[in-house]
Amino acid sequence: MAVQDWQKSSYSGDAANCIYVSTTVDCDIKIRESDDPDTVITTTPDTLRALLRGIKEGEFDHLTT
Repeated sequence: MAVQDWQKSSYSGDAANCIYVSTTVDCDIKIRESDDPDTVITTTPDTLRALLRGIKEGEFDHLTT
């Protein structure tokens, strides 16, 4: 599946540890980190939306303590 252009997160600024996202022609979402660009996570828009919602609602906060 062809990956469209990678887009750097606006929160990364000029930092070296950047998150990039892209989509495929099949509407899958690809995510990679600048320190290891050959490792790519693939997900669907619905799954990513659920993850982001959980993060915003603090569902995973217990994992950071």
